Amino acid sequence: MENVDVTIIGAGAVGLAIAAKLSKEYQNIVILESQGSYGQGISSRNSEVVHTGIYYPTGSLKERLCVEGAHTLYSYCKKYSVPHKILGKLIVATSPEETKQLEMLFHNGINNGVRGLSILGHDDIVKIEPDVTATAAIYSSNTGIIDSHSLMKNLYDQAVSEGATFSFNSTVDLIEQEKDGYVIGIEEEDFRLNSRIVINSAGLYSDRIAELAGMAVDDLGYRLEYRKGSYFSYQKCSPVKLLVYPLPDKGEKGLGIHATLDLKERLRFGPDSELVKLIDFSVDVNKKDTFYKAASQYIRGLDKDSFAPDMSGIRPSIKGEGIKDFIIKHESGRDMVGFVNLVGIESPGLTASISIADYVSELLLDI
Repeated sequence: MENVDVTIIGAGAVGLAIAAKLSKEYQNIVILESQGSYGQGISSRNSEVVHTGIYYPTGSLKERLCVEGAHTLYSYCKKYSVPHKILGKLIVATSPEETKQLEMLFHNGINNGVRGLSILGHDDIVKIEPDVTATAAIYSSNTGIIDSHSLMKNLYDQAVSEGATFSFNSTVDLIEQEKDGYVIGIEEEDFRLNSRIVINSAGLYSDRIAELAGMAVDDLGYRLEYRKGSYFSYQKCSPVKLLVYPLPDKGEKGLGIHATLDLKERLRFGPDSELVKLIDFSVDVNKKDTFYKAASQYIRGLDKDSFAPDMSGIRPSIKGEGIKDFIIKHESGRDMVGFVNLVGIESPGLTASISIADYVSELLLDI
C-alpha cells in the first residue's frame, strides 16, 4: 500500500486548482480522476463566463468566493497568459415589474462588494447595444470570458511541476477511515492508497464519494440532483458585443437562457435548466423554438433558422428548493479529520476555482 499526504478525487477546474495550490504545501499528492484526462466533465461544458458575484446571497460562500475569485482569476490569467477578455455584461429588464426586480439585484451586488456596476436606462442601453430590447439594465463592466481549457492546462502543469501525480481512468470504489488517515481503493485494480488527507472534488459524483466514505448524505443535505443545461449557437454574426442576460427566474435553478460570446466572438445562447436522471450530453434540436423565443425577448431581429444545437453541460445541484450554497467542509466535526468535502460546486465554480483552492488550504491549516 502506498502512503501519500493528500489525495484529491476529481481533476476538473476546482480539483486542478486545489492540486496546484496544495502541491506547494505538501510533499506527496495524488489526484484520482475517473476520466482519461483532466477537465473532461462539467469544467469543459459551460459558458466560460467570469462572474462577478451579483446574484448570490450576501455572506454565502458563493458570494465570497465569486467576488474574491473573479479578481484572483483575472490576476492569474494575466500572470500566466491564460486567454481571457473582459467584455462587460447587461442584465436586462423588459417591463416595469422587472425593473423593480433589477433594482433589488443591483443593490444585492453593491452589498456584496461587486465593482463596476451601474444601472442604465433605455436610451443608454440603445447607445451601446442597439439591438437589445430593454427598459433598464444593470451594466457589469468587470464580467468577462476565459479559455477554461488553457486555465486547466496551466493548473495541471503547475501541479505536475511541483511533483503531484495524476492517475487517470481511476474510479474510486473504496474509502475506509483508519487511525492514520484513509484507505482509498480503485475500481477493478488491486491498488490501495493510504492518504492522510482526502479532498472530495468529484463534481457530479461528489455526493457518492461522500457516501462511500460513510456519510449519510441525505440527512446532511449533500445529495445532488442533475441539472442539464443545453446551448444553441448562432450561425450569423453576433448582433451584440456584450454578454446579455435576462433576469434570473426565481422558480428555476439557473440564470435563464442568456447570450454569451466566446473569445472568437461567436454567439451562443443558453443554458436552459432541465432536471435529468442520467448523464447525457446530447442537445434536443426540438428546443430551437424555446431558445429562439427566449432570446428574442431581449435581442431583436434574430434569425430563427440560424439557431443550431451546440453543446450541453450538467450541473451538480444540491437537491432541494431554492438556491443552494457551495458545500466546502472539513469534516473534522464528524471525527473525520483530514477529509474535506466539496459538494454542489456548480456556477460560479469556474470563476471561484482558485479562491476555492485557497479556502481549502485554509481549512487544512490545523492538521
